[in-house]
Amino acid sequence: MTTNTEFANVTEELEWRGALFDATPGAAHVLATEKVTCYNGFDPSASSLHIGSLVPIMGLVRLQRHGHTPIALVGGGTGMIGDPSFRAEERKLMGIDQIDENVEAIRLQLEPFLDFKASSNPARMVNNADWLRKTNLLDFLRDIGKHFTVNTMMGRESVKGRFGRDSGISFTEFSYQLLQAYDFLRLYEIDKCGFQAGGSDQWGNILGGVDLIRRIHGADSDGLPRAHGIAYPLVITASGEKFGKSAGNAPTLDPKQTSPYRLYQFFLNVADADAVPYLKLFTLLNQLQIGELDVAVKTEPGKREAQRKLAEEVTQTVHGQGGLDQALRVTRAFFGGDIAGLSADEMEDVLDGSSVTEIRRDELSGEGIRFSELAVKAAAGKSGGDVRRTVEQGGMYLNGERVENADRAVVLGDLVEGRLLVIRRGRKSYSLVKLAD
Repeated sequence: MTTNTEFANVTEELEWRGALFDATPGAAHVLATEKVTCYNGFDPSASSLHIGSLVPIMGLVRLQRHGHTPIALVGGGTGMIGDPSFRAEERKLMGIDQIDENVEAIRLQLEPFLDFKASSNPARMVNNADWLRKTNLLDFLRDIGKHFTVNTMMGRESVKGRFGRDSGISFTEFSYQLLQAYDFLRLYEIDKCGFQAGGSDQWGNILGGVDLIRRIHGADSDGLPRAHGIAYPLVITASGEKFGKSAGNAPTLDPKQTSPYRLYQFFLNVADADAVPYLKLFTLLNQLQIGELDVAVKTEPGKREAQRKLAEEVTQTVHGQGGLDQALRVTRAFFGGDIAGLSADEMEDVLDGSSVTEIRRDELSGEGIRFSELAVKAAAGKSGGDVRRTVEQGGMYLNGERVENADRAVVLGDLVEGRLLVIRRGRKSYSLVKLAD
């Protein structure tokens, strides 16, 4: 395990990186003087974690690099209820099979970030379904429920907003905070886990667990909590939007949902004002390295060195060197205008959002269709004459190859992997033609 010696303790690093929203009294001292075990929960409400989950994931990474032991908890038990934190409406309950599928997918996404073979502080992965699904209701109410007051539970910021709505909040979701607190108690008693981390939207739930442990096990000799919590801020862009959500299709950590190219492009295109804060939050680059990139943003913003380094670091962290190599190769091919070597999936990926036209198989059979006719059909030209003039000027391409004759036949054999065609006009105008089902 390589320990980060740049900072005296992990709290100092989190503060410098803008990654510490709050902490319980005494937490910073314990982190600086003792080796602790800290867990962070991850919600299996979807089949993939989204890009905002990198904040708590990197939090566990930093804790481990400072010698602490991280536990990644995937909520196969709490996922049966659903976290109501700051949600306007109650979430739809999922079936157990779907939850378990999501848990396994998320477990695989978390594994590359943490060191499970470290000699002194190996990371662990747990699933709270292992205990919550076996918990007896009456025992739970007697042993756990008695330590909570409804007054306190109603005062949590995570649920207060629901009381004023017509939909209200069900007892099912209202009880979620007890389950999360019980997770902390169970890990404290069985796994000697004294810290819980999470986003600022989880702060009330984290405090619920700290308080439950105090009520059952008391305070330490100095009157401070035996268990502690730290919270990370929810990331807001320079324009005031919630990070990763404004685009409507937030990038995920699943390469099948968000390709390495798409993840790379997401970070490559962040605003100048967000580049350095994101470098601090989402990468392991040190103060000197980020300081140099900060200067580059201020003096030569057009070169986008900070964004490029950010995109490279995050893509490599999430998808490995192979994923980064693929993202760079696709980027060079697309922006260099040479897409001939890309696969059909890669072509479709980079052209997501471009004009899409469907064509029937019979239109490409036999003698096929004239390129000029296809280009007009795909809105790559206003008329046959327009296409011919552009071809004569050397400005039309099919699947990355320059078209020399506007009347050339486009046939089934021209389909990339038997699925699609790509027409480019000029340097940046693309049209995607897909074979109709």
